[in-house]
Amino acid sequence: MQFTTADYERIAEAIREAEKETSGEIVCALARRSSDYAYAPPLWAAFIALVAPWPMAVFTDLSTKTIYAAQIAIFIFSAAIISWPPLRFALTPRLVKRTRAQRAAIEQFHLLGVAGTKGRTGVLIFVSFAEHYARIVADDGLAGKISNEEWQSALDPLLACMREGRCAGGFVAAIRECARLLARCAPPGAGENELPDKIHVM
Repeated sequence: MQFTTADYERIAEAIREAEKETSGEIVCALARRSSDYAYAPPLWAAFIALVAPWPMAVFTDLSTKTIYAAQIAIFIFSAAIISWPPLRFALTPRLVKRTRAQRAAIEQFHLLGVAGTKGRTGVLIFVSFAEHYARIVADDGLAGKISNEEWQSALDPLLACMREGRCAGGFVAAIRECARLLARCAPPGAGENELPDKIHVM
């Protein structure tokens, strides 16, 4: 994940321009990953260690004590190998990674104050880079005013750009589309800018 100073400023400028068209608040958040999945190595190691003694018991004459010692060694060795981040991430089920990313999006929606704007018209554009996950989370004031299909149309350019390795450009495209949608149900007003116009990287 490579973001330059120019990318940060480009996204900030896109938010500033977008919020001229609406009284809604647009916030962007980029997570390198949604979890460290620290529980994966011991779970996989335990599974391997439970399976490993059976071939030793069936095909060798090793004593029970030796097999037990080998089982402990296999658990420790497997846990150490699977702790290597790329392998740990690869061995984590896709559904688990998606669930963690969804949870992270909701957490950031609240932590960044998007849920607390005066008109309840805040929108979070969230990306979890490692999981290849993106989501738009909208506050209650927008419920029923913008359809899921319309939010998806704002998200599609971001997903396309992510696949091409142009994450910053994807954010800019999503910001512009969100502004177009928000302008319809949260037109510009005289209210102050409640949230920082920048991308939050974690």
